[in-house]
Parts: sequence; C-alpha cells; structure tokens
Amino acid sequence: MSLKIRLSRGGAKKRPFYRIVVADARMPRDGRFVEKIGTFDPVKAKDDATRLVLDVEKAKEWIAKGAQPTDRVARLLDSVGALARTVRNNPEKALPKKKAQERAATAAKAAEAAAAAAAAPAAE
Repeated sequence: MSLKIRLSRGGAKKRPFYRIVVADARMPRDGRFVEKIGTFDPVKAKDDATRLVLDVEKAKEWIAKGAQPTDRVARLLDSVGALARTVRNNPEKALPKKKAQERAATAAKAAEAAAAAAAAPAAE
C-alpha cells in the first residue's frame, strides 16, 4: 500500500481549511485516511501560530515508514524543519518553443536590416 501525506480540503466555499492526513494514494482527496497529523488554514495570516498545526514526530514516523509527502505538504514540513525539501526548478521549460524562436530571429533580422537602411542614407 503506497501512502501519501497530503491535504484534505474542508471548509466553506472560498474559505478553505485543510487537514494534513496520511492516506492511501488510491483514495480520493477528501476520502478515507489512515491518520490525521495536523491542520493548515491558509486564510489566516502567515505569522499566525495556528495557521499550521502539525505533529512533527508523527510526520517523521510516517516518512520513515515510507509515506511520500505531496509538494505542498513537503513545503509545510520544510517550514517547520521536519523535512529538507529539494528545490525543483526547470528553467528550460520557460524558454520559447521552436516557432517562437524562429519569429524572434526573423524580427531581429528585420530590425537589423531597418537599422542598416536608416544608417546608410545618413552616411551620404
């Protein structure tokens, strides 16, 4: 059984409240879970002590047993010092694709030709 440490949403419409739970990865987001290990209230101020309530020892135990935290939960665990999160970055994904690069190259050539044409009559 693969376990995930993830957020389970509660609260009213546009007023989210999350439970941090250990659940089977095949269960629905708000479905059956094995254990509740904390809560997260994103509506509260970032410096509020009750924004994130987490049993760090239980989280470490579940991670030792093989439970995988989701990206958001890994960030929360990193903020309390329970887990060292690896920073993910893919700068190549933000680069323009092939067609956009071709358009930029033709635009640069056109601008270069226009600048050369403007400079030629001024030299005479």
